[in-house]
Amino acid sequence: RNGDGRAVLRSSVREFLCSEAMHYLGIPTSRAASLVVSDDDVWRDQFYNGNIKKERGAIVLRLANSWFRIGSLEILAHSGELDLQRRLLDFIIQEHFPSIAVNDSNRYLEFFSTVVSETANLIALWMSVGFAHGVCNTDNFSLLSITIDYGPFGFMDSYDPNFVPNTSDDEKRYKIGNQANVGLFNLSKLLQALKPILDPRQKQLASQILEGYGEHYYSRFTELFKAKLGLLGENENDNYLIAFLLKVSLLC
Repeated sequence: RNGDGRAVLRSSVREFLCSEAMHYLGIPTSRAASLVVSDDDVWRDQFYNGNIKKERGAIVLRLANSWFRIGSLEILAHSGELDLQRRLLDFIIQEHFPSIAVNDSNRYLEFFSTVVSETANLIALWMSVGFAHGVCNTDNFSLLSITIDYGPFGFMDSYDPNFVPNTSDDEKRYKIGNQANVGLFNLSKLLQALKPILDPRQKQLASQILEGYGEHYYSRFTELFKAKLGLLGENENDNYLIAFLLKVSLLC
């Protein structure tokens, strides 16, 4: 895209504040540690209307337990580096998934199951606060299911499933109403990367786990919105009420 890889002060302040806000909203995320202002000038067309202006550059230092992403495994599978992929997976499991025994023959299957359920939980949390990530590709999806990228994100001022914070997303692939579907797409890519190191039985079980993603997401989404509405217990009309209120807010 002919980008220069630089950030400006305006977007860096925004990134810093959002990641901290997400943390205090209880949403798994990387944290902002510092913001350093640069003396370099950066030229930006902020509104993509041909009005290019000079802005001051800046760098945000962000911290996380890990920066491994789905793309970290995709690239190894794509290049056929399966031994390295196994070593990397074992390291990730040992360091960040203590409930999984590193010598368990089903460890990769358990790892995948955890990532599926936690990704569903993360996206449901995004939706509960109206957060649109903006670029939900596999290289921006953490294997630890935390929010690691703050580029063209946005919060909905009012409910709109077609809300797109990324002005370059002309096809609206990453609109807020499609985030759960994109999460499923990314997890399918993770499964595709893992398949070369799974046996036939594990592949079948992994496919069944992936099929359960929608149920995980819908259950967590419903739980979060019931809490927002103060609904207690279980009622067969709860889901209807949530959908109705969202539709009403769309019309308002």
